[in-house]
Amino acid sequence: MDLEKIRGAAERVAHSEGLEIVDVEWKVGKQRFLRVYIDRTPKPTAAMSDAAGELGATEVAHDPYPKISHSDCQRVSQQLSVILDVEELIPGPGYVLEVSSPGMDRALKRPADFERFKGRLAKISTSEPVGEAKFFEGRLAGFADGKVRMDLKGKEARTVELPLEAIRKANLVVEF
Repeated sequence: MDLEKIRGAAERVAHSEGLEIVDVEWKVGKQRFLRVYIDRTPKPTAAMSDAAGELGATEVAHDPYPKISHSDCQRVSQQLSVILDVEELIPGPGYVLEVSSPGMDRALKRPADFERFKGRLAKISTSEPVGEAKFFEGRLAGFADGKVRMDLKGKEARTVELPLEAIRKANLVVEF
């Protein structure tokens, strides 16, 4: 099975719906699961836009990261299921297709994820120590030169740079 072909099919469907693919996972246990995580592409806000226009008095500032709805997942699932079957991208009998949002504690994998969520609280663990630690929690400060920048708090506030290839796991932290 070619997961990249499946990802390509998922990206075609998501793009047609104005969405993006966050991740595609294949899990085999008692059942075979194909999990596809979708999200909305960020909408530029007045602050994010280079446009010279200003928000009018009646305009409301909208969340630049609108949420995924159940109907978004349903539409992607229905369309992707047809493509997977017609193009025979999953060999063998039976599988479960699950399409969902990445959740509030979403995984961060791509450089664009670390840039998009700059300012948000995140937890990152590395496969090898960076400095003297393998676990970091702090505010994302962006991505540059192959490294994730993170502002850490503690006894001494500091900024660390974590090479992307050293990151084992990274997730947003839910804040209320």
